[in-house]
Amino acid sequence: MDRRRGLMLAGLALLLAGVSALWMVQGLGAGNRGFILSLRATKLAALITVAVAIGVATVLFQTVAANRVLTPSIMGFDALYVLMQTLMVVVLGNAGFAGLPAGLKFGADVGVMTALSVALFGTLLVRGARDIPRMILTGVILGVLFRSVSGFLGRVLDPNEFAVVQSVSFASFNRVDAALLPVAGVLTAGAVLTALRLAPQLDVLALGREPAVSLGLRHRRLVMATLALVAMLVSVSTALVGPVAFFGLIVAGLAHGALQDARHAGLIPAAGLIAAILLVGGQWLFERVLGQAATLSVVVEFAGGLFFLYLLLKGRIR
Repeated sequence: MDRRRGLMLAGLALLLAGVSALWMVQGLGAGNRGFILSLRATKLAALITVAVAIGVATVLFQTVAANRVLTPSIMGFDALYVLMQTLMVVVLGNAGFAGLPAGLKFGADVGVMTALSVALFGTLLVRGARDIPRMILTGVILGVLFRSVSGFLGRVLDPNEFAVVQSVSFASFNRVDAALLPVAGVLTAGAVLTALRLAPQLDVLALGREPAVSLGLRHRRLVMATLALVAMLVSVSTALVGPVAFFGLIVAGLAHGALQDARHAGLIPAAGLIAAILLVGGQWLFERVLGQAATLSVVVEFAGGLFFLYLLLKGRIR
């Protein structure tokens, strides 16, 4: 099994390298190649960072929740982000929001979302981890509450301010600030490496609360640490490109299906690699083949929604 896992991860890494190289050189003319490659390299780094963060965060969250259908976004993560952006526009105004330094805004988004998310999901999962329906219902209700507050505040904004809120309420892989990538990359890499170090403990956690505790695992401590990693990863990806609801669901499903192995030492890197392949390959498809006739984020959300319905129907059939 270890050999099969290694071969699978090596194959995914080679596929990612091939897709990345294809995207970098496709359509490269005889103009200023250095400038073009520099722009593409920045966007490639952003795509890989966001993909790895979303993929790994979803795998970790599903392990804690003991449910393969849940994602952090379904539990209201994206609604929390939109509410934060709306509040900043209301308080600072259009000019003040636009004038915020990118680094300060990114740090505030990541810090506040991480703190609130750990408090929210920690309360739901640690105290009610065995009551999955109640946890889902609570998360959905909170998401509806956040969206309702955002909608109400949006009604009192003038059209220009409302347009600013709308522009940051949907994911866009074309507006990533290159100056934020080093910090985002370091945070993502640190969280992923920490998750890999916790992989053996996560394997035990996936067995369930009672078996994990009986085996000597500090269940509450590990759950809170994992939630902090999830919050960090999703906050980084959301602050970079905006909310992406269902992409992680697709990635986690493909990672489990490809490896056929529940051990997190393989699942975590597989999820990151598959997510990066899908985003980079999808961006290449829309830019070079379809001539930007569609938006990647919209297609990802549509496919993810269909996959979510498939998982629900599959569960009912069984």
